[in-house]
Amino acid sequence: MSKQLKVHGQDPIDIDDSCPNLLTALEHHGLHVQYHCREGFCGACRCKLISGEVTYINEPLAFVREGEVLVCCSLPQTDIELEIP
Repeated sequence: MSKQLKVHGQDPIDIDDSCPNLLTALEHHGLHVQYHCREGFCGACRCKLISGEVTYINEPLAFVREGEVLVCCSLPQTDIELEIP
C-alpha cells in the first residue's frame, strides 16, 4: 500500500512499497536532497520530519535528533511530511 509524502511547500507524492528508501522516492520525483553515503553513516541527507512516522532499514550511525530523519535509510510507516533544508 502506498504512503503519501508531502514536502513542505510542495504537492504530495505517492511512495509505493517497492521504493527502496525515501531518498530514492524524492529523487524519482525530481526533489533534490543533499546526500553523500546513502547508508546512514554521514548524516548529509538529514531532513526535518514535520509529521508522520518512519522506520529505518538499517540503524543509522549518524546522529539523528528528535524530529529529524535520514532519508537515505528510512521508509515511511505512515503518510509523512518533510522539510528539506
